[in-house]
Amino acid sequence: MAFAAACFCAVLGHETPAGAQTSDLVSRNAFRVCADPANLPISDKNGDGYENRLAELFAAKLELPVAYTWYPMATGFIRNTLRANRCDVVMGYAQGHELVLNTNHYMTSVYTLIVPKDGDLGAVTTLSDDRLKGKRIGIIAGSPPATHMARNSLIGKAKPYHLVVDRRYESPSVDMLKDLSSGDIDAAILWGPIGGPLVKQGYPDLQVIPLMNETLPPNLFYRITMGVRQGEKVWQRKLNSLIRRNQKEIDAILIDAGVPLLNDMGTALYGEDK
Repeated sequence: MAFAAACFCAVLGHETPAGAQTSDLVSRNAFRVCADPANLPISDKNGDGYENRLAELFAAKLELPVAYTWYPMATGFIRNTLRANRCDVVMGYAQGHELVLNTNHYMTSVYTLIVPKDGDLGAVTTLSDDRLKGKRIGIIAGSPPATHMARNSLIGKAKPYHLVVDRRYESPSVDMLKDLSSGDIDAAILWGPIGGPLVKQGYPDLQVIPLMNETLPPNLFYRITMGVRQGEKVWQRKLNSLIRRNQKEIDAILIDAGVPLLNDMGTALYGEDK
């Protein structure tokens, strides 16, 4: 989600679910999408994010143009977009969140540890690894990996970055990777669908390690869906069918972007459990 980002399912604030809606609200003239205008690598108003590419794919399958409602991904996003009937879908949303009706998930991804390729942390796969002791690690404040860091006594030297920001003016994920490249921090922890594409696009000296081996809560992998208005069951089923029939094309877009994909159970990288 969009996620969306660090604890992508939490940044939308404390809103109550809307009452039942009807499918009559769904546009028949356009594939209407709610999105953040400055949230690369996920979405932006120039259409350069991978969720923009997913929106184009779905619109093409529906034989409709894409029509965007742009709004910063922060508190009030759903209230002021989807629930205000300014659009009909949010492209990336964590499974099970009460603010929306979720479609079936179209990807499973995970938080990642990002380290220099030529450093001494390249073989680390869990946050309990002793090689992380004493390291300065960048972390989005309040995101799920912070609990694991606290459990493993890594918080004391951590460098926190803001969770809820307006990406038009501030970019904590990019700032974190710049700090890692400059040596201000030793490692970075980012939601994979953000960190993976950013590293692929501009940080060839960094390595992305999916944190899929953590055994204690909270989970660090999430299933990502599309969000529609509560009660829009007909529209939900239509999108479910599109996801099922076009999963290979969806996967190809995500892999090309650099998103680390896992199997549905979060136990193996995409394709490695076959």
